[in-house]
Amino acid sequence: MNLASLVFDVARRLPEAPAVGDDGHSWNYRELAGRAARLAGGLRGLGLMPGDRVILSLENCSEFFELLLGCWAAGLCAVPANARLHPREVEYIAADSGARLLVATPALAEALAPLEHAVPGLAEVVSTRTARYDALFAAEPLAPAAGQATDRAWLFYTSGTTGRPKGAVLTHRTLLFMSQCYYADIDQVDERDTHLLAAPVSHGAGLYALPFLLQGARQIVLPHFDVDAVLDIVARHRSVSLFAAPTMLTRLVHAPQTAAADLANLKTIYYGGGPMYVADLERALGLFGPRLYQLYGQGESPMTITGLPQRAHIDDGTGNWRRRLASCGYARNGVLVKVVDENDAELPPGEIGEIATKSDCVMEGYWRNPEASAETLRGGWLHTGDLGAMDADGLVTLRDRAKDMIISGGSNIYPREIEEVLLRHPDVAEVSVVGRPHPEWGEEVVAFVVARAGATVANAELDRLCLDHIARFKRPRRYHAVETLPKNNYGKVLKTELRRFLAEEN
Repeated sequence: MNLASLVFDVARRLPEAPAVGDDGHSWNYRELAGRAARLAGGLRGLGLMPGDRVILSLENCSEFFELLLGCWAAGLCAVPANARLHPREVEYIAADSGARLLVATPALAEALAPLEHAVPGLAEVVSTRTARYDALFAAEPLAPAAGQATDRAWLFYTSGTTGRPKGAVLTHRTLLFMSQCYYADIDQVDERDTHLLAAPVSHGAGLYALPFLLQGARQIVLPHFDVDAVLDIVARHRSVSLFAAPTMLTRLVHAPQTAAADLANLKTIYYGGGPMYVADLERALGLFGPRLYQLYGQGESPMTITGLPQRAHIDDGTGNWRRRLASCGYARNGVLVKVVDENDAELPPGEIGEIATKSDCVMEGYWRNPEASAETLRGGWLHTGDLGAMDADGLVTLRDRAKDMIISGGSNIYPREIEEVLLRHPDVAEVSVVGRPHPEWGEEVVAFVVARAGATVANAELDRLCLDHIARFKRPRRYHAVETLPKNNYGKVLKTELRRFLAEEN
């Protein structure tokens, strides 16, 4: 079972249906399958053999999809890399994955070209939209072999916020299960649907393009997230669904043009990849209504651990609405989730521990890292490293990454709980809470606060907000007013940088 063969079947059934388009290209399914088949032949003509890895270092563009399908048709494993990575980071991924080929978009190719000589085994760096790239399409078309469900399809490199990234091995079975979970939990999809990709195709947006490709839906690729461009696509195309990281959804919510936009064609915004705070979520629901689906997953279990359905976002008058909004939902269809202690014993409802999951969406393991694989997949369960609790009804609420928990005076303090409270202040745009070493208490709570444009926020106001909502010992002992929070290439706040700043401050 090869995902490319399934998309080729779609092309036979819906040859003229629009498949992929960006600001420079537009292909129907017949054209996309034809280009992928010729590209597969060209890749094999370079001497690449089934199982070899190909790095796709691409800005958002239509070529991502012909390359992904071309790799799979040739039996190769794709290694998508975020376009915002530094060349040295791409060099590490190329060396670690043992990639034989790197394909980049023109704006990235010049900086990555030296890797052709620096990384052992990397035979060539090819830029799209060049004669060298076009020459790959001169080969005889190669139809995808049936393959095995366990063949490696996508090597997903983690963000590496606390060290070197690790490559999570995702098989064709993993990605097919992920896609089927989309249909079971989020939406039914067919050729009348439109999937808008405004986030990096190397991650969530690209992964969830697969459920749409497998049903003959249309993919529209934007070069980057832009509120006006998103609203324009929604106004002009039917049944539009898109992935939004919390920062993207928040930007949509606060953009004045969104309130006046025609949203009749908007079908679903599925969001995840970081904490979505309740205050922002309530504003989003006021604009979009029950079109939001929250998902919780990791590269190691792509997009698929828990989810909060559209109907669960609606205030049903039971008094549980905000508790649901603060959660990450329930176990996905066909997915097992539990909360365990340090000995991997399952905890009773309400107890905080590490979230673990088991399903066909869990990675095979980390690429060439048996020690990390054994530790993370011990007992047959993926140990996420995330702390949370599960209610008696199965609702899972994330607290923090285990490494971000603060222990002060022997009490566990979860930064997200404090961040949720501080974001209730109308002039607070962003906030991040970390622990700082303290000689008496072990750690003390420090909050970094970003005010909305043109506003200032008094520490006394933040103190009062905390004292009105959480225990006194959880209140930050210090507030740092900052213009921005440090983030990695995926938009996640780098708490390691905040802790480093505090250490250097002393």
